[in-house]
Formats: sequence, structure tokens, C-alpha cells
Amino acid sequence: MHYLHTMIRVTDLDATLEFFCKGLGFREMRRKESERGRFTLVFLRAADDANSATQAPEVELTHNWDPEDYSGGRNFGHLAYAVDDLYALCEHLMSMGYTINRPPRDGHMAFVRTPDDISIELLQKGDALAPKEPWASM
Repeated sequence: MHYLHTMIRVTDLDATLEFFCKGLGFREMRRKESERGRFTLVFLRAADDANSATQAPEVELTHNWDPEDYSGGRNFGHLAYAVDDLYALCEHLMSMGYTINRPPRDGHMAFVRTPDDISIELLQKGDALAPKEPWASM
């Protein structure tokens, strides 16, 4: 398993970028705008990690264009990890009694929650696995 990123929701993208980039020295690695989804994603790395040839952990800033109140920790999104075999890991977690909140229907991504309700995103390393049951029907 490889740690990928932590996602936080932000209300003022420019102010948050100023804090992380000018204040802490983070660098913007990539950005995705979704007109249809009405959001912007910005991935940042700490300065020392930004020049690394290997994948380093990132902070994902999620800015939803429509105003929203992020009380009660709603601004913290999830932890993300790349895994060797998404299906096997989800099967293992289910065998332990954990619910897969977003099953890996596409062979690429799944979400589970910790006992304290923290969301964990699991992403298949490399290409997505071929869809297969029971995941495809979930």
C-alpha cells in the first residue's frame, strides 16, 4: 500500500493556495476543473517532495463552486492509498465485517470507513482491474 493524498474541502481556493504555496512553500502539481460537477481540484506537494522523481504524498484541495457550510469536519474528505489488488483488499475488509461504502465496481476505486467514520479511498495501482462480480453488481 502506498499513501497518496489527503483531501480537504476549501471555501476560498485563492486564500488556501496562498496559505499552502506562499506560506508553507507547497507547489501546485496539477489542477482539474469540472464544469459539470461544479468543482475544482488542486493537488499540492511540499517543496521537497515537488522535485522528487517518485510519487510523493499530496494535499488535494477540493473547491466546490456552490457555497456550502463545512461544519462538523465536513471539510476533511479522505485519506487515499494505492493498493496492489483492490478486489482482494476489499474482500479481506468485508471478511472482517467492514462495509465497503463505495464498492470497486470499475476495478479502479473503492471507499471504506474507519471505526471512527473517517473515509479511506483505495485506488488500484496501475490500470484498473477488469470488472468482475460481485463488485460490478454492487
